[in-house]
Amino acid sequence: MPLKDGWFSESEVMWPGQAMSLKVEQVLYEGRSEFQDILVFRSSTYGNVLVLDGAIQLTERDEHAYQEMIAQIPMHCHPDPKSVLIVGGGDGGVLREVCRHSSVEKIVMCEIDAQVCDVSKRFFANSTATSFNDPRVQLVHADAAQFVQDKRDEYDVVIVDSSDPIGPAETLFQPAFYQGLKDAMRPGAIMCNQGECIWLHLDLIGTVLRHCTTVFPSVDYAFTTIPTYPSGQIGFLMCCTSPNAVLRVPARKPPPEVQAQLKYYSPAVHAASFVLPVFAEKTVAQVRRPSLPHVASSVTPPIFSRSSLALAACGAAIGAAAAVMMSRK
Repeated sequence: MPLKDGWFSESEVMWPGQAMSLKVEQVLYEGRSEFQDILVFRSSTYGNVLVLDGAIQLTERDEHAYQEMIAQIPMHCHPDPKSVLIVGGGDGGVLREVCRHSSVEKIVMCEIDAQVCDVSKRFFANSTATSFNDPRVQLVHADAAQFVQDKRDEYDVVIVDSSDPIGPAETLFQPAFYQGLKDAMRPGAIMCNQGECIWLHLDLIGTVLRHCTTVFPSVDYAFTTIPTYPSGQIGFLMCCTSPNAVLRVPARKPPPEVQAQLKYYSPAVHAASFVLPVFAEKTVAQVRRPSLPHVASSVTPPIFSRSSLALAACGAAIGAAAAVMMSRK
């Protein structure tokens, strides 16, 4: 267990040279499942903390910044979600957020590690693990890549709350998995996948986004801030089965009673989460589908880009129409 002098420090496989540290008040659980090491401890300032294979998965203080955004962004991209697939998410946080939507009739949660669910129900019963007993929920313990193979046109929203692409989650970042998800999704369906950190994994993000563009006609990238994740930030790969989907604009707003329960997400935050700093936009802009006009991007496109030509053509058509109208007066 990575504890020293009363402090926990993360292992640094995916972020060499840096590590988040939290002061430990009490170790609540330590064990190993069939797939990974599991640690739960009570921290001095962040409440209970869940750690898998040496990496922090959630703390009770800031979990909403991740759970709300990975779930509420795709859920609000869809106008009327009825059927939802959650991949991973054994702590129950994404499930809690999806269950806030009254339109949803069926939720399938595919978490490979049953022990993560059991531990979360025990130590996070008052924070993330609050909705496992919702009658709409079907909990399946299986490899998601295999689980979706025979599914066709079943889901309106798919949320992949995976850990980093090492160990049991490695297959969840491969093109074959995304193709399997698309086959399981309905027309106009939305997929959101945990998308790593722009400060640490930008090359990986670009590669995975390119994988997504070979499968989905609409692809974009959003992010959230969260103190206890590496570099205080994590992103989301956003995809849609329909072409020309503008995912940064919510299709609907949370009802007032739902918005009152949320600590991070709002329609304004939804839109802002897609506006990337210049260094990240340079990578994402190359693979985003559809491309954005200059006013919506942090990077100036080439003068003769496809979008600039389309805007010029639109302007010329409007000008010609106005000229005709004026000549008839």
